[in-house]
Amino acid sequence: MSGPFPTATPPAHTHHFGPLRARDPDLEVLLTDGLGGFALSSVAGVPTRCYSGLVVSQQPPVQRFTHLVSPLEVLTVGGQRHTLHALELAPGVFEGRGLEVLSGVTLRDLLPERVQQVAGVRLTRQMVSPAHAGAAVYLYTVEAREAVTLTLGGYFVNRDMHHVHTGAPDLEFRAEGSQVTVRGERTTRLRLHLPEAPHATDAQLTALPPRPFPQRVYYRHDAARGEPDHDHALGAALWEVAFPAGGGQVALVVQGIAGTTPEIPDPWLAHAQEAARRRDLAERAQRTCGVADGLVATLAVAADAYLVRRSSPAGAGTSVIAGYPWFADWGRDAMISLTGLTLLTGRLTEARDLLHTFLTTLRRGLIPNHFHEDGQGAGYNTVDGALWLAVALERYVTASGDLEFARAALPRLRELLDWHVRGTDHGIRADPADGLLLAGEAGVQLTWMDVKIADWVVTPRHGKPVEIQGLWLAALGAETRLSGVLGEPPAFAAAQAQARRSFGQFWNGQQFADVLGPDGILDPSVRPNAALALALPDTPATPAQVEAAVRQTGAELQTPLGLHTLAPQDPRYRGNYGGPQVLRDAAYHQGTVWPWPLTAHLELLLSRGEVTPARAALGGLSGHVWEAGVGHVSEVFSGDALLPGGCPFQAWSVAEMLRGHALVSQAEAGQARTRKSG
Repeated sequence: MSGPFPTATPPAHTHHFGPLRARDPDLEVLLTDGLGGFALSSVAGVPTRCYSGLVVSQQPPVQRFTHLVSPLEVLTVGGQRHTLHALELAPGVFEGRGLEVLSGVTLRDLLPERVQQVAGVRLTRQMVSPAHAGAAVYLYTVEAREAVTLTLGGYFVNRDMHHVHTGAPDLEFRAEGSQVTVRGERTTRLRLHLPEAPHATDAQLTALPPRPFPQRVYYRHDAARGEPDHDHALGAALWEVAFPAGGGQVALVVQGIAGTTPEIPDPWLAHAQEAARRRDLAERAQRTCGVADGLVATLAVAADAYLVRRSSPAGAGTSVIAGYPWFADWGRDAMISLTGLTLLTGRLTEARDLLHTFLTTLRRGLIPNHFHEDGQGAGYNTVDGALWLAVALERYVTASGDLEFARAALPRLRELLDWHVRGTDHGIRADPADGLLLAGEAGVQLTWMDVKIADWVVTPRHGKPVEIQGLWLAALGAETRLSGVLGEPPAFAAAQAQARRSFGQFWNGQQFADVLGPDGILDPSVRPNAALALALPDTPATPAQVEAAVRQTGAELQTPLGLHTLAPQDPRYRGNYGGPQVLRDAAYHQGTVWPWPLTAHLELLLSRGEVTPARAALGGLSGHVWEAGVGHVSEVFSGDALLPGGCPFQAWSVAEMLRGHALVSQAEAGQARTRKSG
């Protein structure tokens, strides 16, 4: 931290944006509170979505409401007022000079520090969202040769985070010195803090009588998605802080009141503690995966954003927000992400608790596909979520050696597999004829390619999808291996042997099919699912078949940022991902590029000793980390232009990027050792 409150330890990684890049409203920064709440804006502080500002969970990690769109910040120098915030009113039209006076933004372990210079004054704003507090904390440092005044307040809303106000919200302001409460259906509390001894300054605080005024705000990212793009807030200046020559510091704490949230008595200490925690997260990940570079440090801190505490009646314990800003916690995403978010970052306690959350929510052998945003239940419409849980469970036990948990979890795993063998919801059952897993029913999509528009299932994959068979074999294999570790006989060895013998049906002589249909016909669509299946530990394939799959994936699906979900040569391919939801959903799995399956392709390359091509395949994503949701990896990219889309902050994108980078780095280190010893 700048000023008189230094951070005890330097960050593990620092990234700086100069003034031109920092002004870009398309660069977004995310801070989270571990309860599903978050603070989101452009790196310079511009709100760009209805989700921007401060969002607080009423029933962690769901029922989320927006309280604040942006702080109000005005600097007065020599009688001249300079507005330091910036609100977009129409495309490219801003209220406030915040972008014009920007010097740059620095991210220290993804904590943002914005610097502005105007009229000979340098103003630094740091920001943090303390754990479990439902708050955004803004620390201001003013450096000035003459006396100046900083006016602080905010632009307030009171709405569900997914919606906008169509008129000025009905809010009541109550001012009590250094504290102001803003009441609507929910309450927002603001406190202004001046430093106490020994860092106290001669700054003078004056509380202003709140005089709220309506403010219209334009959200460019919502406009691009065909969503309502104008909001109505109430702005209010709440305090003036007069600084003597030389300057000083002040802190603004904005807190959405939800249940019992802790007070933040010392905002500077809260920032220092969070900075130290992030440094620890980065260093722990570097030690765990044996790769001590800045990308691991950054992704480890990013990974922390997705791990949340769940307190809903639908399920308690650790969970994973699938993506910010609009997803809740999803089971499939949590299990795919578990390895990168927790095992590679050295967070075994969180991994165990995450597995426990979903093991205890098993229903007829299935885990929740997602928990409802209203906190009132969960949807169980996924065939792969429970199978990924089996994979994640084995990976956790292997990484931790936690045989106590393995012994407690094995009966639930066997229950899960038994339901799949004899049949559970949505037509999910093992086919007694070949032991492979059938899934699907009319109007329902159960795999990760799960888009449905009204009654239209965009990518129907009913029958026996190839990656589901790889997961089925891996889940059966996990039971066999965990049973062996615990000295117990396996319960599903015969089922695994039958399914292994049958997997060859997917090979048509040239490639692996995407789906073996209920009618026995192979779907030859070129998608990344064969790579997902072959990268799993129990999927049988010859070296020649793996070579064919690697060659086809590289030639037809691989891009600099991930894998196409459908080969561009296919007549159903859609190269544009954007516009209204119906157009986006129609393209979602019909050619749109996804980053997370790329790691399966990397695993196949590395299994063949192709380390250099594997590193080259990661080059684009390594740079993308600083191009959209800074420090994170986007959900998807358009198939043709490779423009980022979907959530700018996506759990499995971050987790699998970290896993892929670690795997390639470890392979490179192994090659270096071999060359040295040779």
